[in-house]
Amino acid sequence: MASTMHGPAAPDQALEGSGRLDRATWVLGGVLMLGSVMAVLDTTVVNVAIPTLAAEFASSVSAISWVITAYLLAFATVIPLTGWASQRFGAKRVWLASLTAFVAGSVLAGVSTSIAELIVFRVVQGVAAGMIMPLAQTILAQAVGPQRVGRVMSIIAVPMLLAPVLGPVLGGAIIEQASWRWIFFVNLPVGAAAILSAWRLLPASPARPGQRLDVLGVLLLTPGIALLIYGLSLVSASGSADLGSVLQAAAGLALIAAFLWHARGRAGALIDLSLFRQPGFATASAASLLIGIALFGTLLLIPLYFQVVRGETALGTGLLLAPQGLGAALAMPFAGRATDRIGAHRVVPVGVLLAVLGIAAYTQVTPDSSSPLLAGALFVIGLGLGSTFLPAMAVAYRSVAREQMPAASSALNTIQRIAGSIGTALLAVVLQRAIGAEVPSLAGGLDGIGRLPAAALARVLPLLAHAFDTAFWVALALTAAALVPALLLGPWRRARAEHA
Repeated sequence: MASTMHGPAAPDQALEGSGRLDRATWVLGGVLMLGSVMAVLDTTVVNVAIPTLAAEFASSVSAISWVITAYLLAFATVIPLTGWASQRFGAKRVWLASLTAFVAGSVLAGVSTSIAELIVFRVVQGVAAGMIMPLAQTILAQAVGPQRVGRVMSIIAVPMLLAPVLGPVLGGAIIEQASWRWIFFVNLPVGAAAILSAWRLLPASPARPGQRLDVLGVLLLTPGIALLIYGLSLVSASGSADLGSVLQAAAGLALIAAFLWHARGRAGALIDLSLFRQPGFATASAASLLIGIALFGTLLLIPLYFQVVRGETALGTGLLLAPQGLGAALAMPFAGRATDRIGAHRVVPVGVLLAVLGIAAYTQVTPDSSSPLLAGALFVIGLGLGSTFLPAMAVAYRSVAREQMPAASSALNTIQRIAGSIGTALLAVVLQRAIGAEVPSLAGGLDGIGRLPAAALARVLPLLAHAFDTAFWVALALTAAALVPALLLGPWRRARAEHA
């Protein structure tokens, strides 16, 4: 791929045929991470501000929750369009446009005067953010080639894995020290730096004006993803699968199934299904799906345990989750290098086993479980996270030709978003049913815990901890099941390395 870069030599020119990573590659990765970190952090940074926003706008918590839901839905539904947009207009142009729209949406959200305005501008943020992460992966994978994709993907994976930890901490600190509006205004200086550095340093990418949009695919897939994820989010929030949430999720699945029928064997489909006929990509996608279901579901349970059973605040919970982020950050560079040298089929199973080991400690939690033990288990879970998603993605990118990478990125990110929604909904239902079995008076939901007198709360805490034990056992089983596709990843990297 011909590419140019203002400043350092373009990585695909400097490193083609080389195994090392030079300064140009690190610069490119840093530029992309600067833009990515804003988009991913905004998926969680607002969570701790819900009570503040409810008071500010004199609105119910259920209405305010749309500030989060609207962002996540917009984020997920636009992902399939990213591959087409990057080919039609050029990845660099779409990246700059997405960053600009995200910053504009952030500023407008920060000056909102009503809940309706805030939700609308969160949708603007979400649409822009949904393109940022797939674009970053596409640009980096195309620039460095398949032989180094494992190591360089560790750069882009940082915000994705650290956001669940850093988001609540950052949001809590801003709420305590400044106005809620700074949750959004903080994106302005970061976004300006990301736009300037991208304009100067990103490699140019050719546009293909003849690339036609699969309009019917858009009309089927985007509302299908929105309905499925919204239905699953309702299940996650309530801990039960009522008729409304089931119907919405079922409608989403029906639209997605209709898209698959429409796209089969069709050139130019919104998501190229021919990618899944390639063994490496198909197996890596299956691994990403199962790992995502298991580990994102687990990431729902752990913060809830600290808040419900241990009585921690949102900010305190964020700080307690720091060992997980540290473990992921330490594992990713080693996992990336190991993936490039020995193959993901030897790295991902180790990561899954580490995650299983860490989750095993949480199957035995009590109201006074050892804090150092839980922190150590979180660190091990972080090591597992850092050693699974990244190598599986690297296999997928190595299995496709360079011109297919935009479509591959859209497909992988769509799978990850759906996996996360399935995992959180599934384990939310398991947890709620376990709580209902242990404490029948709380079968209707966790909201009743805050209304319990202190003496009654002290009596039910051991029962609640036991309910969490049950849910963590299910999470452990789901994680262990991810070993199957992990072991089947195979050394696909050598089979496909030459054609890129």
